[in-house]
Formats: sequence, structure tokens, C-alpha cells
Amino acid sequence: MKRGPAPAKINLALVVGPRREDGRHELVTVYQRIALSDRLAVERAPATRVAGFRDDTLVRQALELAADGSSFSARITKRIPVAAGLGGGSSDAATALRLANALREEPLADADLHQAARTLGADVPYFLVDGPQLGTGDGTELSSLDLPQDYWIVLVVPKGAAKSSTGDVYAAFDADGGDHGYEERRDALLASLSSVRRPRDLAALPLNDLASSPLAHELMQLGAFRADVTGAGPTVYGLFLHGEHARAAHKQMSPRGRTWLTAPAWYR
Repeated sequence: MKRGPAPAKINLALVVGPRREDGRHELVTVYQRIALSDRLAVERAPATRVAGFRDDTLVRQALELAADGSSFSARITKRIPVAAGLGGGSSDAATALRLANALREEPLADADLHQAARTLGADVPYFLVDGPQLGTGDGTELSSLDLPQDYWIVLVVPKGAAKSSTGDVYAAFDADGGDHGYEERRDALLASLSSVRRPRDLAALPLNDLASSPLAHELMQLGAFRADVTGAGPTVYGLFLHGEHARAAHKQMSPRGRTWLTAPAWYR
């Protein structure tokens, strides 16, 4: 049996462009892993089976991709909120793929493992690598970033928030002509990244193209140096330099929804 964490992520920036021929969108995003995580245990089994999360589909698909003539089963211990823009399902799938691969008699090479991850979803390959990453293309083309990691993160899933499907969020983006000016926004993001040296420099990154929330303004008023929506939402994050300010904001925001106090995480 192999066990491991499946950490969540936030998008420190997300610039979205036109729809591609494959149906996905051109985009540029900054992936940052965080300490909030699910846990997975994977072992060989007579048949593919996933326990612990009834609504899973991606982990089952990952186990089937890793099968080498026999099957694998997985148990998921969920802590990451579902359909919240934090990549929990993608991280679970990547972790299942990695753990099952380690149990194979002949493990897949890294390139083959990453290609399998691409078929599962645009965020999945990110969870197979360490450290902050710049995602380009459809988000699966990754390059390492040297970003500061010394800050606190407050997460808020707004009370009563009902997230539209990611497909619906992108459809609304297309209907509003959201891709207009994509090249300029992409270039602005890349220019901002080149100047990031300290945590506060992250404040210059452009805001999420897909979603916004008034809770971001509230977090800024509580001392965050940056606040935004992650992914397609609805989770809002605030970045704080000082632990006491983050803890106070975490407490202050608790009536507004489900909240977590966490921090960046470098490794899988």
C-alpha cells in the first residue's frame, strides 16, 4: 500500500484567452500549492474501487490509467471542499496516479505519467510536480517559478455559494467576449511575475479573469496584501504577511462562510 497527501492549490493569477480547437481555453495561470490537503491510500485489488468519496470519477479514471494487468483501489479522506476552485479532484487524481504508478512492477516514465495526467484534466499535471508553476497553453504546459513562500493564506468559501460548473463559467466568459485583450493581459501578467521578489510583490499580479467576489475587498480591509478568487470559484483567498493578522481575519470572516487558515506548500 502507498499513502500520500493530495494538496489543494490556489491560482495566484488566471488570465484566460480564446477557446482552442480542442475545446479548452488558452490561458496563463500561476499555480501555488497550499497546505490544506486530502489524504489517499492506494493498493492493489481484485477490481478498481474508490472508497471515501461517493462522487469521485477522476480517481477511478486515474487508477484505470495506471493499471498494468491488475487493478488498484483507493481510499480518499476528504478535507478540501468540493467544486470550490481549489483543485481537490485534480489533486486526488494526480496523487492516485502517482501512488498507483509506484506500485506497478514497471512504473511509467515521468513523460508517460504526465501525458496520462493531461487526459484527466488541465490542472492534473500540475499536481505531479513540486513548487509554484506557470501554466500556459491549456494550463498543462508547466514551467517552474521562484516565488516567495513566506506568507499566510485565509480561504473563504462563501456561505450559500452554489458554484456553476467550470464549463458554465467558461461559457459565460465566452458569451461576454472575455477573451478580448487576452494578449495584453497575458503580457502584463508575465511582466509582473518578472518583478516578484517579496510576498507583497504578488499584489501586482492581475486579478482572475473568470470570477470576482466582494469578499476579496473585505479581506483586503482586514489586512491582506492580495485577495482574489481562485480558479472558477467560489473560494476567495487572502494573503497576509503576519500570522496574527491572518488569524484575526480568519476569525472575522468565519460568519461569511467556511474558512481555513493555511500557508504555501512546496512539495507534493
